[in-house]
Amino acid sequence: DPRVKGWLLLENYSPTFIFSVLYLLIVWLGPKYMRNKQPFSCRGILVVYNLGLTLLSLYMFYELVTGVWEGGYNFFCQDTHSGGEADMKIIRVLWWYYFSKLIEFMDTFFFILRKNNHQITVLHVYHHATMLNIWWFVMNWVPCGHSYFGATLNSFIHVLMYSYYGLSAVPAMRPYLWWKKYITQGQLTQFVLTIFQTSCGVVWPCAFPQGWLYFQISYMISLIILFTNFYIQTYNKKASSRRKEYQNGSTATVNGYTNSFSSLENNVKQRKQRKD
Repeated sequence: DPRVKGWLLLENYSPTFIFSVLYLLIVWLGPKYMRNKQPFSCRGILVVYNLGLTLLSLYMFYELVTGVWEGGYNFFCQDTHSGGEADMKIIRVLWWYYFSKLIEFMDTFFFILRKNNHQITVLHVYHHATMLNIWWFVMNWVPCGHSYFGATLNSFIHVLMYSYYGLSAVPAMRPYLWWKKYITQGQLTQFVLTIFQTSCGVVWPCAFPQGWLYFQISYMISLIILFTNFYIQTYNKKASSRRKEYQNGSTATVNGYTNSFSSLENNVKQRKQRKD
């Protein structure tokens, strides 16, 4: 698209590819380097980092919503050249969205520095490594029009997600954070809605390239599969494990009476775990 000619990182694919390769190398070598080292706390920088991404996501969400409104975008199918000045507004915001995917590589680097290697899952690496590359191609060929929808929903979800992560970096706030499970549910809802909206462009086509629509549907399906597996492993199995512990009498309540010592012991363990 000539409208993005000369824009930072968009002129050539090489920088995006190199950043992605470096990311994967750090994912591979980082845990090996940290194996015999003490984990870093990173508490202060995590608060600043997550607050910054929360504000950036909020800015992108607001600008995308207002841009779509000003351009009179069609929900069912919107081409990339009929929105006038609103198209340029969308393109400028979506460049920031593309660039934010590079910033978000830091999510993984913080896991490595804090030795939270269990959080570096196939889903996590796949999502981070692919998004930057996908959005380089989006920005060069379809930087507005029907491309807006998934980015708008994702920006809204990231406002909730990064605000949660920022607050969780403050130990005193952790007991009050109850909505992590619902963030994952929101992500799954986002993927389903994006598939629906993208499919509208297939059923009622406009000048937006069909190949991009089919690719987006395929990519969303892959994320639904991976996120559903993550949800089951993280929440359903934990709930099942708690029920079994309760039935076996290993919870704080046994035979109708509260085991105060067990409750105290659990609280002490939780405080120790949260010491980072």
